[in-house]
Amino acid sequence: MSLPELTPEQLRDRLAAGETLHLVDVRQPEEYAYCRIEGSTLIPLGDLARRADEIEADEPVVLICHHGVRSMQALAYLQHRHGLTNLLNLRGGIHAWSVKVDPSVPIY
Repeated sequence: MSLPELTPEQLRDRLAAGETLHLVDVRQPEEYAYCRIEGSTLIPLGDLARRADEIEADEPVVLICHHGVRSMQALAYLQHRHGLTNLLNLRGGIHAWSVKVDPSVPIY
């Protein structure tokens, strides 16, 4: 089963269109402090099991990490363990967002 994802450009366009999207960043606090997508919420991957109830279940949620690997793990976990079907992975993570959409977001 393939896991749903969207590109940085698709995310930009959907946000610009005013679509309600919940952005959840699963990186570590120090990574999030260094750079983040405006409006995102930090729930580190290691905290996800105990904080899964904070994930919106009725509107689209975009999961974000550095390159898209941890967020894909988070998506698979939330789908399989919590039955969430409203999740999208940001392909390439915040790195791709910085390169393709918003160069003001630092690259690390």
